[in-house]
Amino acid sequence: MAQFEIHRFIPMEIGGVDVSFTNSSLFMVLVLGLITLFMTLSMRRSALVPSRMQSVAELSYEFVANMMRDTVGSGGQRFFPFVFTLFMFVLFANMLGMVPYSFTITSHIIVTFALAATVFLGVTVLGFIKHGAGYLRLFVPHGVPVALLPLIVVIEVISYLSRPISLSVRLFANMMAGHTMIYRRLAAAGVFGGLYRARNSGRVPAGLCVCGADLYLSQRCVASALKARRRISNAPMGGFIKDLNHGSRSSGTFG
Repeated sequence: MAQFEIHRFIPMEIGGVDVSFTNSSLFMVLVLGLITLFMTLSMRRSALVPSRMQSVAELSYEFVANMMRDTVGSGGQRFFPFVFTLFMFVLFANMLGMVPYSFTITSHIIVTFALAATVFLGVTVLGFIKHGAGYLRLFVPHGVPVALLPLIVVIEVISYLSRPISLSVRLFANMMAGHTMIYRRLAAAGVFGGLYRARNSGRVPAGLCVCGADLYLSQRCVASALKARRRISNAPMGGFIKDLNHGSRSSGTFG
């Protein structure tokens, strides 16, 4: 499990809080640099006939834009920059973790929880700004019998508060389990004498890495869709979008 260990490069402490620059911090900066470099190089020419790099950038853009359009409507495009940035950050972090001897920042739940909590708190604040105390009607579904109301409210509150936990655990567990599986299988190959052949041919490690990359990409797409739908459509932004499209409050979201 050494691949998941945090190492301090530049020890720092502010007000008794450890803010050291670690290998996790280094790879976060590296991910941001790679995203900036990729988007800058791919879109600097904006050719009518796109290059391969430009095609990948445009496909990523269209994928997130279409996902948001399908789940929250055209009014939700105001939140596209944030969702697209989150998508690219986690995608590059996951793929960078596939490089041998690198570090996967999304294999630590503190990172994934921080991302999910940021979205959760932002949506909650926006909900109260937009709807005031009426935002609390989100926890009171329309048409619920009065006798069941206390139980339903408790269930709705628990469900609402558990969303950042479920999203963060999903990403963290996928990354840790995926990397552990690859290393365990490579270790087993060495035990049974296949490691030497694998090193020469590259087929076994390459095959495992391809499977891992496919898992991480698929998981990233699913997680982005869930964030867009849960945080935007089912949360206060659903009301925002219906207000934008129809000029009235959503009766389905707020009872």
